[in-house]
Amino acid sequence: MIERGGEGMPHGYIDHKQALLTRLRRAEGQVRGVARMIDEEVYCIDILTQVSAVTKALESVALSLLEDHLGRCVAQATAEGGPVAQEKLSEAHAAITRLVRS
Repeated sequence: MIERGGEGMPHGYIDHKQALLTRLRRAEGQVRGVARMIDEEVYCIDILTQVSAVTKALESVALSLLEDHLGRCVAQATAEGGPVAQEKLSEAHAAITRLVRS
């Protein structure tokens, strides 16, 4: 696994890694369900409802990861200051921008 900017520090999500994996597995099952609904030619609105549920599930994972990143990686870098702090803030800004635009 590639570690970006962690310098050996455990990632912020490590304390609830299993909960994140559980959410992702649930979303994976929902995506399979959407594919099955399309294959079975289910009513469009019913499929869209399930797509919305999958989207919300993934957004929940993303927000949790962002919270962890801000609370651990960015907080530690800003406490230390210097160019690493600016890099972490820029990364966080870019991640938030991607989430808002998606």
